[in-house]
Amino acid sequence: MSTPQLVVHRDKELMAQAAAARLITKVVDAQASRGYASVVLTGGRNGNGLLAALAAAPARDAIDWGRLELWWGDERFLPEGDPERNVTQAREALLDSVPLDPKRVHAMPASDGPYGKDADAAAEAYAAELAVAAGPENHGPVPSFDVLMLGVGPDTHVASLFPELPAVRETERTVVGVHGAPKPPPTRVTLTLPAIRAAREVWLLAAGSDKAQAAAIALSGAGEIQAPAAGARGRSRTLWLLDSAAASQLPRSLYPPASP
Repeated sequence: MSTPQLVVHRDKELMAQAAAARLITKVVDAQASRGYASVVLTGGRNGNGLLAALAAAPARDAIDWGRLELWWGDERFLPEGDPERNVTQAREALLDSVPLDPKRVHAMPASDGPYGKDADAAAEAYAAELAVAAGPENHGPVPSFDVLMLGVGPDTHVASLFPELPAVRETERTVVGVHGAPKPPPTRVTLTLPAIRAAREVWLLAAGSDKAQAAAIALSGAGEIQAPAAGARGRSRTLWLLDSAAASQLPRSLYPPASP
């Protein structure tokens, strides 16, 4: 796994705009070299802020949206269209305004879908969908995502992997149901650390003073069971994208003084 790199921006707006520009470049490069790109989206205020910045970026038209595979790192197990679902928020922020191929938009199942209230069955179905999309070059049951984005919670959770809960301890399955999450809603579906680590690049997004302690803990050598963000690493790159407030408890030795 790769060693984390840090980029610290002045504020959350600049962080979102810079991350959106970085994502456009990554997607365009992947499409030029391989014909398509694969990205895992994250919810929350920082993930949605990036998508809104991407929607407003003139360079978004450089992306061939019809050749973009979209996946999710986790989902709140709620009915289709619920405003709290990550996919609902993503559609509002960006997806409904760009010409995506619906067959390449892989939303996680809803609680009123074919698996009913069974989050574990929904997780198994999503794992099967990932496995079908994985090719022989991926060396595993999930695609080698070009970029997998994760928001970092104040408790260091990423996706719906919360400290000490069973999901963060999973070493075999790629997707699991989460029950009893410490923040609402309690039932969720999430990628596991093995699936996250299949990505070529993992980007962790943190903005705001309420994320400062989490960033400091995760980047100080904490274990992944106690601090799940510490275990989120990409195969070729792990990038922490922060604003100055989220970086306020980090020693300056961790990031270049010239970080924009």
